[in-house]
Amino acid sequence: MKILLTIVGVILVWAGATFASPPENSLRPAMRPATGGVIEMAALASQTLGDIRPVMRRDPPAVEPPALEVGAAVTPSRGDSPISDAGFRDWIASFAAHARARGISQATLTRAFDGVEVNERVIERDRNQAEFSRTLWDYLDSATSPARIANGRDALAEWRTTLAEIERDYGVEAEIVTAIWGLESAYGSFRGDVPIIEAMATLAYEGRRQAFFETQLMAALEIIEAGDISPGNMRGSWAGAMGHTQFMPTSFTEHAVDHNGDGRRDIWGDYPGDALASTARYLSENGWTFGQPWGLEVVLPDGFDFAQSGELIREDAAHWNAMGVRLVDGGEVPEHGPSSILLPGGHTGVALVIYENFQVIETYNPADAYVIGVGHLADRIAGGPAFRGGWPRADRALTNDERFELQRRLTAAGFSTERIDGIVGPLTIQAVREYQAAEGLVPDGYASVDLLRRLR
Repeated sequence: MKILLTIVGVILVWAGATFASPPENSLRPAMRPATGGVIEMAALASQTLGDIRPVMRRDPPAVEPPALEVGAAVTPSRGDSPISDAGFRDWIASFAAHARARGISQATLTRAFDGVEVNERVIERDRNQAEFSRTLWDYLDSATSPARIANGRDALAEWRTTLAEIERDYGVEAEIVTAIWGLESAYGSFRGDVPIIEAMATLAYEGRRQAFFETQLMAALEIIEAGDISPGNMRGSWAGAMGHTQFMPTSFTEHAVDHNGDGRRDIWGDYPGDALASTARYLSENGWTFGQPWGLEVVLPDGFDFAQSGELIREDAAHWNAMGVRLVDGGEVPEHGPSSILLPGGHTGVALVIYENFQVIETYNPADAYVIGVGHLADRIAGGPAFRGGWPRADRALTNDERFELQRRLTAAGFSTERIDGIVGPLTIQAVREYQAAEGLVPDGYASVDLLRRLR
């Protein structure tokens, strides 16, 4: 089960944690729910600093996760009926009948829906998701800022015993778990304060993604039924992401664990152990390999064949070493299984060799910026160096409209992107690479404003 993500605004909710320097905002770059995705935990997560879809690695699936009844909503669609309090109460009554049929007690339903009203602010946020665009390097400036690194080291030191236990139990390095914690909630400082039951019920009733939010609402009721949290304390982002590492309700029901043995899987409270262990379990169950890097910075030789770059090309270390690829310190690329050369900023930016653990982090969030942010923050928390390569900082990110235009123009020029969805994933990158080769440009697959201008 994967978790969907969406690009929205930033929720700033101070939760009382203390750090060596002021904590920074959650930095989850995320995909819109309609575009497919990753752990539902962040499926629509609102804690992000902008749209980073231009640097996504994967063209997402065209469908959302299964809903309660093979992808169908369990309550009748409102159609074009206006949103009203009376209509909402009727909808809740209908949904409650389905919940009872799935084993949710009337006592839980009464507690969960007591005082719940249509949350107009949640609907507004969902309908007016931010269209901000940020470059990868701007994102990394925040994701791996000195303050975030220092706070991460402090958090790792404070919770070292707990994180060591989690590392032992699930085989996921403590620094990786800490880095996810840092990007999802600024080490627990921005966990969200929106009532989850009200938000999920509102979005399901509103109907734009009815089946998805009904699935999340049912899972939230199951969590309450199990006694893990009370309805009043089940809070998070407007889109449903909860706790220190921002699990969606469906991800909680599948992956959450009770690390401290108190009988509750509490990802919301000041104690972060349950949330961190749940995150490690998620990564472990999605194939994490202990001791394997997520990625390493490399230097490409003169004359490198850029057709060999990109996630679609996977080779062993001997292949890259024979081509003259070297680590930034001059050493050979180590053997850690199949790997790819990634050029997230084009041939003038940082070059990375990425391993299968990159794809595992990607299941948590499919955007390159997020994966690189988690991996690099983890490395810096562990005492590693900053990237040595540069970035094309004079470039700006393509806007949402420009990404659609890029795909249309590439396809019209005979370099089909196979879908026009505004997401620059592998299919679009391959089309860019083919166009660049045909035009005598460096075929690095980098979708830039200059490339769009040339297509025009």
